[in-house]
Amino acid sequence: MTDRYASFLPAEYRTETQPISTTWKWRDTEVHVARAGTGEAPARVLAIHGAGGHSGALWPFAALAATRGADVLFPDMPLYGRTVVADPGRVRYQDWVDMLCDLVVAERQHDSRPLILFGASMGGMLAYEVAARTGEVADVVATCLLDPSDPAARSAAARYSVIGGPAPTLLKIGASMLGRVRVPVRWLMDIDKMSLDPALSRTCATDPLGGGVSVPLGFLSSFMSFRHTRPENYSGPKVTLAHPAEDRWTPPEISIRFLNRIAGQKTLVLLEGCGHFPIEEPGLSQLVATMEEIARTHGWNPDACAR
Repeated sequence: MTDRYASFLPAEYRTETQPISTTWKWRDTEVHVARAGTGEAPARVLAIHGAGGHSGALWPFAALAATRGADVLFPDMPLYGRTVVADPGRVRYQDWVDMLCDLVVAERQHDSRPLILFGASMGGMLAYEVAARTGEVADVVATCLLDPSDPAARSAAARYSVIGGPAPTLLKIGASMLGRVRVPVRWLMDIDKMSLDPALSRTCATDPLGGGVSVPLGFLSSFMSFRHTRPENYSGPKVTLAHPAEDRWTPPEISIRFLNRIAGQKTLVLLEGCGHFPIEEPGLSQLVATMEEIARTHGWNPDACAR
């Protein structure tokens, strides 16, 4: 599965580094966590996927960090990947936030090294929220900051933009009666715009572990109505928005508007030529350089590692 996605990256960024599958018990859920590293790196990276991905789909990016000397962990969020949920119909967006916060705290209890969060797509806001809530994160890097309280953000995420504005109300009404009913996520979210490469978009949309999954209406309702930590009240670590400049799914200006409201340190990097799934050059190299620059501030020297 990881090779399937790696084939879309430029040849120089493909690596044979494969994840080690581990399991972390959280409530009644067996969370699959892909890991790589020696345990000797000065810093670690926790990657977070969004609504159309899973650890296998985005592992080629995590592997880039691993080959440059970082220890990496990448959980499959409930409903996605190889994570096993006892009752999928009950999963809500709040569970995603709670699970990630608990995972960060659990990891930090036995490992005090700096932890960098890398959130892709919807994972960007999750990384932001976990950093805000736990106080255990050293840096946040997000490819997108899609705030569901913003009608423009909801319209961008929705398959049909016209429903973005009233989505919380419509989904709340539907979820009150049919909250456990599961529907393909691609029916409601525009996963066809995942990449500038139509073949990669199709791969994501039909992946039974990613964009091809079905999610309960209650999950979608809980996401659309969720209120993240107000950016004006944010007191977490620096937030770096590394947004694909040619993103046809979630336009950069939506994320930038949220970034500009964040109190404290923040940085914007526009990944040139990249779509929502950033595989194109020169943006991919810019993303790698951004991660390496952040890593150096935590004692990690990518240049000293074999490529």
